[in-house]
Amino acid sequence: MMNGENRKAYLALAVVCTVWGTTYLGMRIGVQTFPPLLFSGIRHTSAALVLFLFLKGTGRFSAFSGSELLRQVIPGVLMVGLGNGLIGWSGRYIPSGLAALITSVMPLYVVGINFVSGIDRKMPHPLVLLGLSLGCGGVLLIFKDNLQDLGNPDYVAGVLVVFLGGLSWAAGSVFAKQRPTPGNALSNATIQLGSGGLTLLLASPFFDNMNELRTISAESIYALLYLIAFGSLLAFACYLYALEKLPVGLVSVYAYINPFIALGLGAVVLDEKITMMTALALLGTLGGVYFINRGYTVSKNKST
Repeated sequence: MMNGENRKAYLALAVVCTVWGTTYLGMRIGVQTFPPLLFSGIRHTSAALVLFLFLKGTGRFSAFSGSELLRQVIPGVLMVGLGNGLIGWSGRYIPSGLAALITSVMPLYVVGINFVSGIDRKMPHPLVLLGLSLGCGGVLLIFKDNLQDLGNPDYVAGVLVVFLGGLSWAAGSVFAKQRPTPGNALSNATIQLGSGGLTLLLASPFFDNMNELRTISAESIYALLYLIAFGSLLAFACYLYALEKLPVGLVSVYAYINPFIALGLGAVVLDEKITMMTALALLGTLGGVYFINRGYTVSKNKST
């Protein structure tokens, strides 16, 4: 029977699955007229500052030792700086729904990182393996509709960058799970958002075209405000809470839910196409969600 803490963790995961599905659209709109790394850097450092002021004002900000602070900075750079920053950058070159679908292979990265690092060398439950296979198969199907785009260097760069961003996010998630600190979830989110955001701000002058600051649209500003409030402040704190309370493989299934929302919003708002092949890909990822959840549930029940 699910206790109150588990209910909160699953509710937090539901928020992540829903809200982060909308952020792909927000990032794609935002970076069209805003330097991409600067956009993501402002988003995350602003959210970190708001969280810090709130926590300090209410006396809830956790004290960190030097080593504990480093254990928050590392996943912040991996997840927020490299992971989210690279995926945001790709919004210049590939559809938001495609970026979300590519990111859905992230649970496979988690399993691979756990195995290679020696964290978990035991064979995953067959249902988990089936779910991962279905999810990855769904991603492969979506490329069948985009073969003609593979001749475009910008498109290929966007795709590769999303894969790299997903790998970095998975590595940060595993690190955060294996090296926890005593701080509460909001304090941890503050440090991770701040460190990742500062990384992006430092990288921006080297990789962004600052002349674009003269032509920023109102839509990009609105997207930035939405992402600060919901994508960073709300959803990231929920993600860290769910990661603390639930298995990392289970938490990572949000990457399978996000494509449904991202593809739907992309089609409605940006007129991104949804074909029969896209529908098959979605069915694959939906099956992946079910079987991964089922596999982790069965494994947990056997171990208790």
